[in-house]
Amino acid sequence: HPTETIEGEIVEVLERSTIPIVGTFEKSKNFFFVIPDDRRIKRDIYIPKGNTFGAKPDQKVVVVIDDWSSEHLNPEGHIIEVLGKSGEVKAEMASVARQFKLPLSFPKDVLHEVENISEIIPKSEYKKRLDLRQLLCFTIDPEDAKDFDDAVSLEILEDGNFKLGVHIADVSYYVKEHTTLDKEAYKRGTSVYLADGVVPMLPEILSNNLCSLRPLEDRLTYSAFMILSPRGVVRDYQIAKSVIHSKKRFAYEDVQKIIETKQGDYSETVLQMHRLSRVLLKKRLREGSIDFESVETKFRFDEHGKPLEIMKKVRLDAHRLVEEFMLLANQTVAKHIGSMKKEENIRPFVYRVHDLPDPDKLKDLTSFVEHLGFKFNLSGGITSKALQQLLLDVKGKEEENVINDVAIRAMAKAVYSPKNIGHFGLGFKHYSHFTSPIRRYPDLLVHRLLAEYEQKMTQQRREHFISKLPEMCEHSSSMERNAMEAERASVKVMQVEYMKRHLGDVFHGIISGVTNFGMFIELTDLLVEGLIRLRDMDDDYYIFDERKYSLIGRRTKKRFRLGDKVTVKVVRVDPEKRMIDFLLADTDTD
Repeated sequence: HPTETIEGEIVEVLERSTIPIVGTFEKSKNFFFVIPDDRRIKRDIYIPKGNTFGAKPDQKVVVVIDDWSSEHLNPEGHIIEVLGKSGEVKAEMASVARQFKLPLSFPKDVLHEVENISEIIPKSEYKKRLDLRQLLCFTIDPEDAKDFDDAVSLEILEDGNFKLGVHIADVSYYVKEHTTLDKEAYKRGTSVYLADGVVPMLPEILSNNLCSLRPLEDRLTYSAFMILSPRGVVRDYQIAKSVIHSKKRFAYEDVQKIIETKQGDYSETVLQMHRLSRVLLKKRLREGSIDFESVETKFRFDEHGKPLEIMKKVRLDAHRLVEEFMLLANQTVAKHIGSMKKEENIRPFVYRVHDLPDPDKLKDLTSFVEHLGFKFNLSGGITSKALQQLLLDVKGKEEENVINDVAIRAMAKAVYSPKNIGHFGLGFKHYSHFTSPIRRYPDLLVHRLLAEYEQKMTQQRREHFISKLPEMCEHSSSMERNAMEAERASVKVMQVEYMKRHLGDVFHGIISGVTNFGMFIELTDLLVEGLIRLRDMDDDYYIFDERKYSLIGRRTKKRFRLGDKVTVKVVRVDPEKRMIDFLLADTDTD
């Protein structure tokens, strides 16, 4: 059946991986062993006496398995690196980097290649491009950003239409295909934003200097101009290589202040951009885009890198302004390539695609929201509009976060693909990633493909891309998933470290997950998730009702449902397992 998952059983292991494993080094009476962090590895790893690399008990280490000839015996290995004392924040963050195989430095040959890149733009290059140095454009980024890969401009035309410009750093000028630098960027696939820093896709001399659209400096760019009606309809567009001279570097907070006070540098342009972005947002939502309001956190650290405070990231109108312009540029670029009917099948390209949600997961979502008192109408079929209506209905309600999370889990994952199937979540028939080539390899690929089509791609190159793009898209999607998992793990490390100081404290939360071994609670103010174990709920024998996302007391009939509010006490914090345990502090519930 097309909607059912296929299940199978492993009958034989043909070859075991020799990938390094992160774990905690321990000693028993007569031998040493490593307990793997990855809970999928069920056996400890035996370490012979001469292979300990000087590790001491209770230290985080990296181990390579040498022999696992019998499934009935523990594997044997040798330690290749000691990361520090288990449970300490620096060692735990280092273990995240090793666990997800994040390269913390660049190979010497890559750095040598970068050092030989000239900072001077040749006069001949200026002549090949649109000269936009007189155009009023500026960057809008986080306060602490150093890699400015996009600038924006806006002009009002005589006929009342708008000319919106999105100008993206032309990384492809500096990162040439098949170079050592290009191979390293492809291997990394993406920059990884950990809780305490970034693992960049490109060396800093490029990401923070040559390719960064710094103010009052000439920079090479790829520009997408969209001619828009006052209602946000794209009447015409132009995509071309260009050179810009950004007039200012704004932080999001600076732009927000202009929006609120109507005063500041280039306020007239900023306010007009804000008005246009609101028109684009309303049009996008009207046409079927889903607007997930997922809340993210950030940390404030002390001088030793320990978290002092967990704060919710505030989504400003300024963020939305940039987001809408980038979405439109990405869509326009994809349409430019994908809507050419005659050649569509032989125009290889990198699309950002998002498939329809799993019907079974949508049934579960429908059941869940109805139990919380909301309606989710799928009578008209599986449409992004129906999902968007649900999110509008719960907006501002206490259940908003948990319903957003469950809805996101019902979604397919967006991926890169040479085959365009559209983007369900955005409601777009054509979509690509064009706007962040400093930190995403697919965007760099898109820039190269655009340039080749402009120069009339040869049949040989066309065949090259047709054969290579499926593998490149799969790799890019895989590296993106790995980066997201690493980012989540790093956030968990910092959350656990922060909660160590709050043992015994009481917090308000909401039930964010219900399982046969307990229930997960997300703290309302901190967005930290922990577990109340079933074995610790000793006032009754609780039965797990999977269909109703509930735990029900056999004797008292007390019910705990996904989305219920609870008050909890922090009782255990385990930095090694990255786990936080709660107990119910107030069991009043229906």
